Amino acid sequence: MVDIRNRPALADSPAREAALACVEAGIDAARPARVVADEVAVEGDALRVADATYDLADFERVVVSGGGNAAAHVARALADALGSRLDGGVVVTDDPVDVPGVEVLPSDHPVPSERGVESTRRLLDAARGYDADTLVLAVITGGGSAVLPAPADDLSLSDLQATTEALLRSGAPIGDVNAVRKHCSALKGGQLARALVPATVATLVFSDVVGNDLDVVASGPTVPDTSTYGDALAVLDDYDVEVPAAVRDRLERGARGDHPETPGEGDPAFENVETHVLADGSTALDAAREAARERGYEPLFLSSCIEGEAREVGGVHAAVATEAANAGDPVEPPAVVLSGGELTVTVTGDGEGGPNQECALAAAHRLPDGSAFACVDTDGIDGASEHAGALVDSETVADPADARAALRENDAGGYLAGRDALLRTGPTGTNVNDLRVLVVPE
Repeated sequence: MVDIRNRPALADSPAREAALACVEAGIDAARPARVVADEVAVEGDALRVADATYDLADFERVVVSGGGNAAAHVARALADALGSRLDGGVVVTDDPVDVPGVEVLPSDHPVPSERGVESTRRLLDAARGYDADTLVLAVITGGGSAVLPAPADDLSLSDLQATTEALLRSGAPIGDVNAVRKHCSALKGGQLARALVPATVATLVFSDVVGNDLDVVASGPTVPDTSTYGDALAVLDDYDVEVPAAVRDRLERGARGDHPETPGEGDPAFENVETHVLADGSTALDAAREAARERGYEPLFLSSCIEGEAREVGGVHAAVATEAANAGDPVEPPAVVLSGGELTVTVTGDGEGGPNQECALAAAHRLPDGSAFACVDTDGIDGASEHAGALVDSETVADPADARAALRENDAGGYLAGRDALLRTGPTGTNVNDLRVLVVPE
């Protein structure tokens, strides 16, 4: 079970304990050991991956390749499932664990690093060495956009770092952020698939993207890209994102046709590629819903696809709690309201925190008495914070004016730390996006 390190201090009411139990159930359901055990199996020469079957007799070797927050954990689960049928491979991650026979290379998140560039270079070198007799299990998980930095030939690591930081502060949704990243990379936007030709590729996805847009998860290294250089330029203009001159110049030249586009639908690079989503936000939400039901709460599933400014989403959840408590709509208490998705923050202040912490603080002073609200990122890292998120209730905020001031400075983390409301797990070994649990007692 996921280790909420400060659980005893947080679980000081029945509503708060129920919220934590739902968070734990949700994260645990999406952890690679459980997911891979359910979705991947070897029987004789038949390798089953979700609903597909691969005949291992057709291949001389089977390898793992890919990256992201959970990549090493997925690789280890695959090693357990395949045993001696797995012949090695390379994965890049910021959360390493030992995987027998597989190179696990270091990287960083959410901002690209020098060691990440070197690790990704080694991953690409290995990918180019696989032949037609190789089956590649391409492990692609949330966080891969930062963990797999491969600057395009005319860009530097510092160009990627500055661009990433500016995009993350802009409030742009992840699809737009990754449209820019793909066109600054030698790996993203289907380019890893191109490097893997002529191998057969089974892409295994742990999705942290609303709607499972596969070219957005980790910026889609092995799937057709639906974005263009023109789209990337539009993101910079729409969100007023300042990037290094070399980045804008590359995008402008690409839009003029001076650079080839990333491979799209119908490109030969994808002829031997199949993609399987093994886990996503619904995986966590379904488990949290069952945990709520087991504890006597009526679960209400709002949506796994909620996007937008974190503080606005927090206000909406507080309003739902108030309506339920006062009128029994849209659900009769005792109830647990669940949602997931991808929140953003337009950063204008210099405080600490992340989208889930900001969402929680925005809701806290509006919650009805006795209610509790947990907001977490399932990877255990909320934005650039060391916390997974926060757990608040109607007692968390003593003075709403102080909370509003903290939100203006984007200092939800600083405020909530002073109220002992931050939730700490460390890296969880998975990443299927945000999980929100709103408990409204009877």
